[in-house]
Amino acid sequence: MGFEGAELAVVPLDAVQADDATVTGAKAANLARAAMAGLPVLPGFVLVPADRAPGAAAGEDAVRSAWQALAGPQGRALVVRSSSAHEDTEDSSMAGRFESVLDVRGWEEFTLAVRIVLDSAGVVRPLRPPEETPDRDGMAVLVQPMLQSTIGGVMFGADPVEGRTDRILVSAVPGGPHQLVDGSTQGVRYQLTRLARLVRTDPAEARGRRLLSHRRQVRLVDLAKKTERAFGGPQDMEFGFDADGKLWLFQARPITAMAARPLPGARLLGPGPIAETLPGVLQPLEEDLWVAPMSHGLTLALDIAGAAPRRHLRRLPVVTTVEGRAAADLRLLGAIPSAHPVLDFVNPAPGARRAGAAWRIGRLRSALPLLAVDLMADVDRQLSDFPPPGEMLSGQLLDAVAWGRHVLSSLHAQESLAGALLGAGSGATAAGEALAELTEGRRRGLSDEQLLERHPVLLALLPPTLGDRPPLPAQTGWTTAPRGVGALPVREGLRLRIRWVQEMQAQLVRELAERIDDGECGFRASRLMLLRWEELVEAADGKGLPADLAARLPREDTGPLPAVFRLADGRPVAQLPPGHRASGEGQGAGGGFGTGTAWDGHGERPGRPVLVVRSLDPALAPLLPGLAGLVAETGSALSHLAVLAREYRVPTAVGVPAAVDRFLSGTPLTVDGGTGEVAVRDTVDGGRGDVAVRDTVDGGTGGLAARDTVGAASEPASTREESAA
Repeated sequence: MGFEGAELAVVPLDAVQADDATVTGAKAANLARAAMAGLPVLPGFVLVPADRAPGAAAGEDAVRSAWQALAGPQGRALVVRSSSAHEDTEDSSMAGRFESVLDVRGWEEFTLAVRIVLDSAGVVRPLRPPEETPDRDGMAVLVQPMLQSTIGGVMFGADPVEGRTDRILVSAVPGGPHQLVDGSTQGVRYQLTRLARLVRTDPAEARGRRLLSHRRQVRLVDLAKKTERAFGGPQDMEFGFDADGKLWLFQARPITAMAARPLPGARLLGPGPIAETLPGVLQPLEEDLWVAPMSHGLTLALDIAGAAPRRHLRRLPVVTTVEGRAAADLRLLGAIPSAHPVLDFVNPAPGARRAGAAWRIGRLRSALPLLAVDLMADVDRQLSDFPPPGEMLSGQLLDAVAWGRHVLSSLHAQESLAGALLGAGSGATAAGEALAELTEGRRRGLSDEQLLERHPVLLALLPPTLGDRPPLPAQTGWTTAPRGVGALPVREGLRLRIRWVQEMQAQLVRELAERIDDGECGFRASRLMLLRWEELVEAADGKGLPADLAARLPREDTGPLPAVFRLADGRPVAQLPPGHRASGEGQGAGGGFGTGTAWDGHGERPGRPVLVVRSLDPALAPLLPGLAGLVAETGSALSHLAVLAREYRVPTAVGVPAAVDRFLSGTPLTVDGGTGEVAVRDTVDGGRGDVAVRDTVDGGTGGLAARDTVGAASEPASTREESAA
């Protein structure tokens, strides 16, 4: 027989022990369970190691007898498939990771197919630790008749891409479903309700020329619901219609990696113009020092302008952090239109709120320049009065950092109002002044430290950080002559003071960390960013460091946030801005939203690779871990590789025309696994140190979104709270 001495036992699919996954593997056990529930399953048998099925017929004669009974006198073609206890489970599908052999005819082809399936357990490159990967001895082999399907496909009892349990997703092709699962064919995707109402098809089909008629759609929905009842949850199924129109179930397994779905009414968030001030990943202490004051300041500005009800402002922060990056409530800041413009028009509350604030705004428009000048003078005076950090007592260091948190709130509030009420002024920006100073300094051969000591305006080119300060740009090509900080308009002056205060705080916290390190705690300064503000205060007061500090890990850079998103289980789910429609460029296959660098799978792998391929070949599965995205010209969202990509949370888009030719290796890309949109990413705002330059190019028009919000309210707000600012 040539099974390398392996003694195999035969377990028919209708045997009592066939539904035990530890005996027959998950795939065969699921089909046995489906058959017992009355679902349309083809007959067959499973070859398992003899010691796993005591009492079952074993040996070559038993295998030959089972093969002859199934193939029949006409030598019917068979399909020989893997059935491992580790695949088709709730935790991992292992989709396409093992071999299946189709259209097997004759005894020699059959024995060869069995060897191929058994050997695939030993040669597959594992995606998971070795102890979780099946070996050859643990593999079972499922044998069934080869059905010549007229239409086949894959069906999910819920929509794993959109995370909807009230939808059923079907991908269908003429012929067998293997064309879909191996990624070679895209097929037609149908989204159906649980009442079999067609929601949409992709690509669009004419009503009278649909691959799946309405009757067949109804039968598929009925099969999905029956299978769900049999297994206790929605399933990932393969199906086929034979030449007589009968529907057969080829496979059923739990749906893995269902996309998280935002709760109804979840607010729309996005980095927006907040990213200009805080562009990178923030560690916990940086968040407490800089995000919290920004949120409070913008809340004051919105309240003064009457741009949002106070109950909304009190309930949730205007600015928060998601995956370590700053994100703002885009509706509160007016960065996106209202979801209910008609209701807003007839609602008297916003108008009354703005009318109540109008008299304050009228006075504030004329008073704000003087208020801002006074605030900037106070900040400059206080900053100059601070002695060098090394000469300050620990308590003084803490007090100075706390003062910085308070004054940042005031600066953010006035900067936002200034942008809304005073306009751009002369058009000069702090970043433009910094670039002019940098150009002259480079010509004189000054180092970064010399430049920053002489011209603190250069801090406008660098993002705030408690870690190592990034270098200044080497070349600028800037030709404008510097005019001095005093020539900056009010808003830019306020923005510059924000950056100066942040730098002051960073220097003082580093000094404080060194003093804590010198004590008995043995605290390393490199870990100071992992503390919260309250924990740093307690450590400086001698109350010790948190017990779990050694186990804390820095927040990783997972790439920029989507432009607009909602949170689901704490993770961002990209959303289309109101009034926009998906580009229709590709089909979203799930995995979320990602950014990275295009890679064709050959040569050196970039840091955040977006794999761009012709088709979703299951052989690409070993490349999935660590991918920032996956883009394919063909393939289905329900194919094996797409299923695995969702399990690894790899944003995936399929059916993207000419992707390999358009997105060459090295191209910066964004991939939206929800909409299927793939776009070349603008590298200008990709790095932390380039944001200020972008703002300069924009002529200072890209300020905090609160500026536009307050401007949109038009009837500005009060002088009551600006005294607090």
